[in-house]
Amino acid sequence: MSGDKKVLFSGMQATGSLTLGNYLGALKNWVTLSDEYECFYSVVDMHSITVRQDPAELRKRARNLLTLYIAAGLDPEKNCIYYQSHVSGHAELAWILNCFTYMGELNRMTQFKDKAAKHADNINAGLYTYPVLMAADILLYQADVVPVGKDQLQHLEITRDIAQRFNGIYGDVFTIPEPYIGKVGAKIMSLQNPEKKMSKSDENPNGSIYLMDDPDTVIRKCKRAVTDSEANIAYRDEQPGIRNLIDIYCACTGKTSDETVREFEGRGYGEFKMAVGEAVVSVLKPLQARFEELSKDKGYIDSVIRANGEKAGYCAMKTLRKVHKKIGFPERIR
Repeated sequence: MSGDKKVLFSGMQATGSLTLGNYLGALKNWVTLSDEYECFYSVVDMHSITVRQDPAELRKRARNLLTLYIAAGLDPEKNCIYYQSHVSGHAELAWILNCFTYMGELNRMTQFKDKAAKHADNINAGLYTYPVLMAADILLYQADVVPVGKDQLQHLEITRDIAQRFNGIYGDVFTIPEPYIGKVGAKIMSLQNPEKKMSKSDENPNGSIYLMDDPDTVIRKCKRAVTDSEANIAYRDEQPGIRNLIDIYCACTGKTSDETVREFEGRGYGEFKMAVGEAVVSVLKPLQARFEELSKDKGYIDSVIRANGEKAGYCAMKTLRKVHKKIGFPERIR
């Protein structure tokens, strides 16, 4: 929040394993944003506990995710990469914003309905107020822009509503965030159901390619990808399986869909699937090698966690002090 650049906030949950879709759709593009924006990239582990987690596994996944951010090319000197749970301001601001959020607004959240249906035995208050914590994540850093997919747009809208309501009562406290409209990452669909987005929570392990999948696994999953009986490599909505494979190939090679269709004209699906698998392997290999290298350097990762956590905490406290004063909390004696 230096004032020179606009602020961008984003984060990923420390649950499941990141997929090729997460990388090509988001993480890869984050790397290019640090020149233009002051970026805060959070491992949103507080959001993760709306669903029961194994504690040791959550800690491990959170560290792996933070390490993957760096392995993917995010420079922790230029970007603030931190654990959400290490900055108490997220929870503190979320409680305050809860008091400025209406039940009717939360009742309209489609993601709550979806998650409640999936976890009927654990419909907790955190799942219900999840959008308020997300609002706190964004507003805490006075974010100007937030990269969001269609499934998160509703959460950004409620964030804007809460911020405008608060500002309407207390003056200009929060920056009203806009959705980030820039280079759109490739939208990668499931290899087994090309009508659905590739997901780290997919029950069919063959539907997703994970960033840590070895080359043999990647090739096998690509070979098993659902296609059609047309035996024609074309970029058409009527052939969603082939279209998805073309999207993956283009995102991994930098080629256009037209170039890819020309390259594989008259060649079979088997040959094309093999080429897609090899293209994915060529992208994942350096990422995996860098991840392994960083994972062994415990001291370095610990230093990033410490330094970036302190930076995030400092920026968060600047906003919180302003909020506390506006709503009438007693001043803290230092």
